[in-house]
Order: sequence, then C-alpha cells, then structure tokens
Amino acid sequence: MFQNENVIEKENSRINIFSNVFAIKNVVLYIISFMLSMVGLGGEFSVFSISMLGACFASSIPVLGIVLVSLIGNLVKYGVGGALGYFLTALVLVVTFFIVKPVYNEKERNEKIKMGKNVFLSLFIIQIIQLAISGFTLYDVLSGITLSIIGLVFYKIFVNSTVVLQELWTKRAFTIEELIGASLILAISVGAFGDLSLFGFGIKNILSILIVMVLGWKNGILVGTTSGVTIGVTLGVITGSEPIMIAAYAISGMMAGIFNRFGKIGVVVGFALGNVILAYVSNGYTVELIHFKEILIAFIGLLAVPNNLSIDLEEFIGNTKLLPVLPNRALNKSKEVADSLNHVSEAIQEMATTYHQVDTSSYDANKQIFITELLSNLEPYKDNMLYEDMVDTEGKIIDEIFKYLLDKQEIDRQALLEVFAKCNSYIVGFDDEDVSKYLEENISQIIRTINISYKVAKSDFIWKKRVEENQKNMGKQLDGVSKAIQKMAKGIENDLENEVQYAKQKAEIIELLKQKAILVEDIAIKKNGRYMLEVYLNEVLETAKIETIEKITTQVLKEKIVLNEEASVGKKLNFLSDDKYVLAIGTGEATKSKSELSGDSMLNIRLKDGKYLVAISDGMGTGTKARQSSTQSLRMLENLLLSGFDKNISLDLINTSLINQNSEVFATLDIAIIDLYAGNIEFIKSGACPTYIKNNKKVQIIKSNSLPTGMVDAGQIQTFDRDITSGDIMLMCSDGILDANIEYKNKELWIKYMLEDIETTNTKKIADIILNEAIDNNFGAIKDDMSVVVCKFKEKED
Repeated sequence: MFQNENVIEKENSRINIFSNVFAIKNVVLYIISFMLSMVGLGGEFSVFSISMLGACFASSIPVLGIVLVSLIGNLVKYGVGGALGYFLTALVLVVTFFIVKPVYNEKERNEKIKMGKNVFLSLFIIQIIQLAISGFTLYDVLSGITLSIIGLVFYKIFVNSTVVLQELWTKRAFTIEELIGASLILAISVGAFGDLSLFGFGIKNILSILIVMVLGWKNGILVGTTSGVTIGVTLGVITGSEPIMIAAYAISGMMAGIFNRFGKIGVVVGFALGNVILAYVSNGYTVELIHFKEILIAFIGLLAVPNNLSIDLEEFIGNTKLLPVLPNRALNKSKEVADSLNHVSEAIQEMATTYHQVDTSSYDANKQIFITELLSNLEPYKDNMLYEDMVDTEGKIIDEIFKYLLDKQEIDRQALLEVFAKCNSYIVGFDDEDVSKYLEENISQIIRTINISYKVAKSDFIWKKRVEENQKNMGKQLDGVSKAIQKMAKGIENDLENEVQYAKQKAEIIELLKQKAILVEDIAIKKNGRYMLEVYLNEVLETAKIETIEKITTQVLKEKIVLNEEASVGKKLNFLSDDKYVLAIGTGEATKSKSELSGDSMLNIRLKDGKYLVAISDGMGTGTKARQSSTQSLRMLENLLLSGFDKNISLDLINTSLINQNSEVFATLDIAIIDLYAGNIEFIKSGACPTYIKNNKKVQIIKSNSLPTGMVDAGQIQTFDRDITSGDIMLMCSDGILDANIEYKNKELWIKYMLEDIETTNTKKIADIILNEAIDNNFGAIKDDMSVVVCKFKEKED
C-alpha cells in the first residue's frame, strides 16, 4: 500500500517536470534562465544555465520552457557553438539519469530529487569529449574538473533559491539561505546586460543597486549587508571589477538596512552614505565608488516597488527547544562566533590590501617594453605625418596613449584624436576631401601600429609574471583559510566529544554551585593539555562567587582552576588550569634620530588556549613604510592566531601577503609562544635577531639564518623549542640593538656579555640598560630603530 503510493508520487513528480509549462509563476524563472544563459565564466557556453536546468529538475519545475529559453540565450551570447554545447550537455544530463539514478528527498524539501552528481557528470563528460577531439594538456583536464565543480556548487545554490522567485507573492516566509541564494541568482542574471547602458549609466549596476536596496529595505541590516557582499563578489568574479567594490556594496547595503526604519528615503540615504564613507576611508576623498546618478535611478525603481511587498524570513530559533540550554547561551556562543569571524575578516582584509599595492617600477618597465616595440614597428612609416609625435618617447602623447591602452587594451580613431588634443596637438584638414583622405590613411596606419605593438609588448610585460605569482600566493592563502576552517570544525567535533567525556564532572559542578546559590545555565569542559571551562550564567557575579567557582571546579577536576579574565565577557566566564610559571615582561624602544616614526613593532597578547604570544617585527628601513610592513605583519599574526589559524599557516599567509605587495616590502618576525602551564617556549624566527636566555650567570643564544618574511616564497621560517627553567630571563631585540656595537666582529656577543654582567633581575631595568648601552655605543645618537623585550619566568609555589 505505502510502496504503491510512493511509486505514484514519484511518477507524478516526473509528469510535473513536463507539465504546467506556461503557468504564470514559472514566467519569472524563464526570464531569469534566459539571462543566466547569457552569463558565463569563459567556457563555450553558460555553465549557469546547466546549473539552473538541474535545479529545475530537482525541484520538479517544468523544464521544457527552461531548456528553450536557455538554448536561445546561449545562441545569442555564444553563437551556434554555444547553443550546441548547451543542448548536448542537457541531453547528457538526461542520459545520466540511467547511469546514476536520482535519489528522492522528502516532499517538503526544495531539492526533491538529488541531482548534484548528474549535473557534475554531464558537465565533465562534455568537457572530456571536447578535449579528446581537440587535444589537451593536464591543465585543460583540471580546468574541466573545476568548471564541473562550479556547476555543481551553483546547482546547490539555485535548487534552494528558485522557490523565492516562484513564491515571492504568496506571503510565505523564506530562510536566509533561500533569500541570499535568490539575490545571488539575480546578481548573476543582471550580468547579462554586460556593458549595456542607458544615457551613459550601466543597467547592470542600476539593477544590482536596486536589488540591495529592496532587500535592505524589507529585511534590515543583516540581509542588506549579506546581499551587498553577495552582489559585490558576483560582479567582481563575472565582470572583473575592483575588489573594493565588494566592500562598497557591503557597506552601502548595511547602511541601507540600518536606515530602513525611515522608509525608502532612509534606504537611499543610507546606501549613498555608505558609499561616501567607504570612498573616504579607501582613498581619502569623497569621490563615490558607486555613481550617485545610478543610485538615484535605482531609487526611482525602488519607489515603483509596492509598499505591501513582503519578504519574510523564517525564525532563526523556533519555539521548540532541541537542547536543554537557555537562550542566553546561544547568544553568548553567537558572540564568540562573531568575534572569530571579525578576526578572520580583519586578517583577510590585510591580505586583500596587498593586491592593491602598485609597483611604479613595473609600470615604467612595461612602458619601456611597449615603446621599444612601437619604435620598431614605426620604422616603415617615417613619411607618416604623425611619425615625429610618435617617436618622441619623452613626450606626453606616448604616455597618454600607454595609459589609455592599459585601461582599454585598444585605441581607436576618436581616442587617438582626443589624446592629441589633450596634449595641445590638433590634427586639422578634414574639411578638404583630398587632404582628409591623406590624413585618414596616416591615422589608420598609426592606430594599427599602436595596437599591434601593444599586443606584442603585453605578452612580455613584467606584470604578467606578477599576476601569476599573485595567483599562486592567493592559492596558498585560500588553502590556509581552508585549513583553518577545518581546524575550527575539528574543534567543534572535539567539543562534542568532551561534552560526553566530562558529563559526570559537569553535572557535579552544576549541583555544587547550585548549593552555593550560583545558578548556572550550562558549562562546557574540554581538555587539550590543560582544562578549559566556559561557564554560562544568568547574572553577572561578584568576585566572591567567582572565587567559589574556582574552588569547586578545582575540587571536582582535581587540578587548580582559575579565572581567565581576558576571555571572560559579561555572563560568560572562562576558566582554565592555572599556569605553573609566572611571567614578568619589560620593554624598551627608541626611534632612529631624525625619523618621526619607528619601523619596529611589538606585540604581547594571550591566546585562546592560554598561551602567551610575544613578538617583535622589524620593517626593512625606517619611517612610515617600515612601520607599515612591521605593523601589518603583527596585526595579521594576531588576527590569524586569534581566529584559530595554525601558527605555520599564519606565518605562510603573512609571507605570501608581503610578497604580493612589491619587491621592497620585507619584515622580520621574532616570535615566542610561551606555555606557562606546560613550561616550554616555541621560538619562531624569520630574519630575526638572536634570542638570549639567561639563567644565573649562564647565557644561551638561540639564532637562525632565515630571511625576512616577504623576501622569498618559502619564507625559510625556522622554529626552536626550549623548556622553561625557573629563574630564566629571555631577551628579544631588533637589529638596531644588535648592530649598535661596533667593537665586536660577532655583534651578538656584546649583548651576551652585558647580560652576564647585569645583576638585577627586574625586566624593565634590564631592557633599559640594554637600550641605553646601545644608544651610548654611538655616542648618544640613535642610528636605527631599536626595540627590546625582556621576559622573566618563575615557578609558582604550591
């Protein structure tokens, strides 16, 4: 009985795929599918159109109309070859039903039939057939696999988003994933307009702005920001726009969401304000990134949207409680996740800025390559009336032509005349027919020669290699991000295991605290070497009650537990196993004489796992640029480590980010990761000075021979480990300290001898003594930026 009903239901699903083709609710999908089929990623047809076809199959949406409009779209955009490629891929998609039989989901789900494998196979098979016919390399195979994966990813997005396009007017609530996916579909679709403009304003840009405004207007800051990021990224990938535009749409969408309480006027004011704020922050001016006239045109479109339009979001947390945890813990957990994401965002932003750095030496070198090629190609045209202007390589005309070519890749007659006019060199005589014919021939010769010269020269440009290096480094960075996310996921799995392992201790602690009138919502216990506890309360506790928690947790876990103030916020308290050593830190620094800013930076923080990070970074040179590179290195290091990135991945990301900027930005990294619980130090050095460890009169030197970060691809970062002994004094310094003494051939020895003679164990006094001695070595003049950090370790008494 039940089996027969199931079979009948599946048969009905198959019938519905080809029925109701002309239903009103499907017309919007046909229009979207047509537009998607005119947007591609460099292939011979639109991979998005296949993803949409698979999504319609999976959602039991009639596919006949989808196939027809997508076929037309591919024909218009890519010609007969594109239409044929789409048709064959769609045909293979159907054939794969007999190879990999689709699995049926629950009826209530958007993806009623699982089609992911079929979409991937159809795209991959067509790619392989094409390669087999035309010949291929390993790169071509990898490209085919990548394109197939992209098709699969967008299928997953589309299948969960088409419901929004179909049922927007039925007043149902959508999940945020459905809504953002729908905004992504619309963002890709408007790419079909390409460079099409209305009175000089890009239709694609106007529609993109309108989408963000509508979503921010109806759903506030969260959806406004997220849709802004989605559309910004989509435009960046498909149209190659600047990465800063991602931030422009995100910030503008956020501001539109903030001001949505003031209606449509508030939305447009917020969007424009966000645009101005980011423009000022990014370039110091209020020159808009998104044109105000396009924003105003989009606003007119927003006014036309009915006020009764409702785009409702489903509740994030329903009334049914799946876990015995009160809402406050969920909020506290969300705060922690937000903090981690903020650190990730800041770290990736630091990486992103490296791609905006311009190396002027590359510009000059590339211009010279172009000029050399141009002069060679101009040799046959010495009689050309424009020859003298073109061979004047120091003149403004050549420079303006090169700048134009960098932007447009090719110059035409009108542009050439405008360049000459801009440089006060006017070409006249077009009124006379005979003279005009002669002028046109001369101009055509020069235009053809310029364009040919640029195409040939571009293949030799230095920046081509630069782009390849950046792509390679970006791959490393993304790989690092991927590994960090994997680490976070693994951490969540470990937390779940700890929940089970320490369930008994958790229940005992909660009961004992209850007896002391301390009500706890929940406790999370985990152990990785040392215990780490998170206690979620329903009120902010006084000091006495916090001490009570320390005593009870110590009693139950049979290890001294103390409050971790740095990681405790409000009603969420963080406790950990007490350190077995005490750390005292003293620092000293001085800026190079006649320099306004030191190129050295220092960092001292406690990480989430209870360890301490002490670091010095010395930017190459002095002043602003040196400070910039050293500060950037330490800021990235801090954000990456606090976000959960592995230290080795973090250092590799910093190294590749500095390499991306240009060949003159380097920074040393001298890092000590101190575990006062386990009693050991891990030293990480990249081009850094030696570290000195003193115990009584004996001084040990720890040094490396690695190059600074940003200088070589590998980074040559070296690591060392050492156990802590009570009474140890550790000294780290920049090369301004080390190189101050000129008496010793081996410069590192003078600090060693000084430490052996110093009687005090006060870290601040030791830092000051070393700093003052370095300055005195040059008769009171500070010849380089100087930084010194001194740490003292002492074992705690029971």
